[in-house]
Amino acid sequence: MQEVLKLKKATYHLWTFTISKLISSFGAQVYAFAISFYILQLTGSATSFATNLICNLLPRTLVAPFAGYAADRYSRKTIIITAQVASTLAIGGLLIVSLTSGLSLIAIYTTTVVLSITSTFSGVTFSSSITGLIDEGRIQKAMSLNQMSISFAAIGSPAVGGLLYGTVPMPVFLIMYMTASIIGVFLESTMNFKLFAKRKEIVDGEPKESMMQSMKAGLAYLKLQPILMTLIWIALFINFLFGAFQVGYSFILIEKMKMVSTHFGLTEGAFAVGMLLLSIYLTMRKEVKYPLLVSKRGILGMGAIMGSVAIPLLIPMHYNFMFGYYAFVMFSFGATIIIVNTPMQVMMQKMIDDDYKGRVFAILETMSMALMPLGVVIYGFLYDIFPAQWILIVSSLILIGVILVLARPSVMIKAHPELGNSNVKESEVISE
Repeated sequence: MQEVLKLKKATYHLWTFTISKLISSFGAQVYAFAISFYILQLTGSATSFATNLICNLLPRTLVAPFAGYAADRYSRKTIIITAQVASTLAIGGLLIVSLTSGLSLIAIYTTTVVLSITSTFSGVTFSSSITGLIDEGRIQKAMSLNQMSISFAAIGSPAVGGLLYGTVPMPVFLIMYMTASIIGVFLESTMNFKLFAKRKEIVDGEPKESMMQSMKAGLAYLKLQPILMTLIWIALFINFLFGAFQVGYSFILIEKMKMVSTHFGLTEGAFAVGMLLLSIYLTMRKEVKYPLLVSKRGILGMGAIMGSVAIPLLIPMHYNFMFGYYAFVMFSFGATIIIVNTPMQVMMQKMIDDDYKGRVFAILETMSMALMPLGVVIYGFLYDIFPAQWILIVSSLILIGVILVLARPSVMIKAHPELGNSNVKESEVISE
């Protein structure tokens, strides 16, 4: 009876988590859309726009270790609700400023920093809490629904933002975001974060571990988990090499191919649709049996797709055909990202001890956040010097080479010992 009640509560968590994520992601992206346009209209300066991006990225990199320590040391429910309340208050403060004295860049930058910090605490803690909220058999479904929420927001928020911007004042955007944040607080307050948790209880009088000692313990734990280290190295290489695609795609389509803005927006929409459809598929199918093997194949596909972006630079195409080609490429890329991310996330959720989840996800967040801007800066420099097609092709070959080395057959067998069985070959298509 107790087990049945726990499963019912887990089902409630599954949908509450999804709805909360959808509402908060949608609100955040509509707000980001409006603020980006507002800054560019107010200043006409790319530097001011870039400064707002830095105010988002830099605090995430610096604060992630603190968030990981807090997630492993204190009540995860308290951290998430406190972070959500702080986000609501930050937007409320910006709303008051906009109504009393008008928006200024300082007020926007300050709010961006606060929102970046709160979202880091909330994101790392939520990632650490999945196995405490959901039963083990539905972790893949939870990860897929999470990605589905993000995809819905990615598809819908630019459309809503574009329709509203210019027709309603900025305070309306802020009120929308505040409302979304308040609903998120309410939904999260009804969740039991200890339902399936396996955290050790902290005994009174037990010597407290400092944050530095805690992070060292997290790194020591990682060193003892070779498969986990492989997953993290793969994730880091992907984040860095993804800079070739992030910078190159827009540069090629807008500067080289002279694609009109409407068509460019549609190709980016195809990316979100690809993510959405694959997320829906993974929520309905059984859990992937060999997640690292599936992710490996997905990354090999991702490398091939990245290289394929360069093909219209090598082979001339009619404009309409080129538009259709890039829409298909982006759809495939969005679908492939889900094939890579979801199995890896499920595997990490199951492999990492509950007591170390916060620190491990924080280490991953810190390193990823540091590598992504670095990749964008380096590739931005390279695209000014070398032909775009060769940068993409070489980067895709490096990505394929890295995954073939890091996820070589011996590593596959360590992660999935069944693959060492003569009856199971890595070349098989794994399905259930």
